[in-house]
Amino acid sequence: MNPINILISNDDGVKAPGIVCLAEEVSKHHKVTVVAPNENKSGTSSALTLDRPLKCERLKNGYYSVNGNPCDCVHLGSHRIMQELPDMVISGINRGPNLGDDVMYSGTVAAAMEGRSMGYPAVAISLASFEAKHYQTAAQIMFKMLERLRAFSLESNIILNVNVPDLPLEEIKGYRLTRLGCRHRADTIVPAEDPRGRPIYWIGPPSEPQDIGEGTDFDAIANGYVSVTPLVIDFTAYQSFNSVKEWMSEI
Repeated sequence: MNPINILISNDDGVKAPGIVCLAEEVSKHHKVTVVAPNENKSGTSSALTLDRPLKCERLKNGYYSVNGNPCDCVHLGSHRIMQELPDMVISGINRGPNLGDDVMYSGTVAAAMEGRSMGYPAVAISLASFEAKHYQTAAQIMFKMLERLRAFSLESNIILNVNVPDLPLEEIKGYRLTRLGCRHRADTIVPAEDPRGRPIYWIGPPSEPQDIGEGTDFDAIANGYVSVTPLVIDFTAYQSFNSVKEWMSEI
């Protein structure tokens, strides 16, 4: 197949090892443009920068560094930086998992969603370990999936959220189509004091998984499988129309 134009972004920053590994692997066969935040923007979800102008710097390796969030980068990359519109948006490779509830906060997932909302097929890919030893595994898996996506288009309202076990490629057991699990609703706020004794607070690490049963993304990763979860861009809960309509009738 002929090469295609791919926009790559992330939320770990333009110099993160995951995005470098992904870009190097995909660029062997396709035209790649990397546009990513100039620093770590994990947890920014779909935030856009509206209170200041965006600045973009082209680095020596050809990547574009932006003083904004992942969604800013997708907008800027597709509308101003790329000479031709992208055929696909890939976000990642993220350091750490994006499983279950994580997708609500993830800048990695949000960048893919932004690309899809602009009409481009999109994938978010994460290496499901903060130790992150095997980025090359995730890069090679993304390349295999990319070739399949070119041959078989997905519906226009979904993205794929892909999580890869942090294992050598030969130890990956296969692929599983999964649903999102969920975590316990726990207090993860960590109180502290600043140097003047005033109270400050940190958002702590994610809570422990709760719904990790068969068919979930958590279960797939725990058993050595690549988790592939289709996510819907349209948040409308159509199945609730009747119950909400009944509730509204009493207003």
